Amino acid sequence: MNIKIVAIGKIKEKYFIEALKEYEKRLQKFCSLEIIELPPEEISDESMSEKYKKLEGERILKQIKDNSFVITLEIKGKALSSEGFAQKIKELSAEGNNEIVFIIGGANGLDNSVSERADLKLSFSPMTFTHQMFRVILLEQIYRAFKINSNESYHR
Repeated sequence: MNIKIVAIGKIKEKYFIEALKEYEKRLQKFCSLEIIELPPEEISDESMSEKYKKLEGERILKQIKDNSFVITLEIKGKALSSEGFAQKIKELSAEGNNEIVFIIGGANGLDNSVSERADLKLSFSPMTFTHQMFRVILLEQIYRAFKINSNESYHR
């Protein structure tokens, strides 16, 4: 299984980088992982936020293959338990999906064009997280899903 994460913004904080590297190392056993960081649009005028979102959306969509299963991370998306998330990944694999692409939008959110491309809109919480922290949470949940699907202990 190939997992790709497309995210707007770069991780700069050393502690987040270290956490991400740890989960990347752990995930090597289960999948091929690719993380693509796209630079955010420089916001010079708040009234142009929709234009900035559209530009970011165009760059995100260029990273997605036609046959990829796309999961956008959205506050208004479907909420799943860790077990439900693991089951979804298992189902996607069984259905022959070779690549799952997770999309993390920028500070202005996701452009409608990206949201419309999603095969699944997923919410981890109605709360808002920093993009850096959320990326760690996402990798942890992907790792947890693979551990659950392998019947390996992790969360105890």
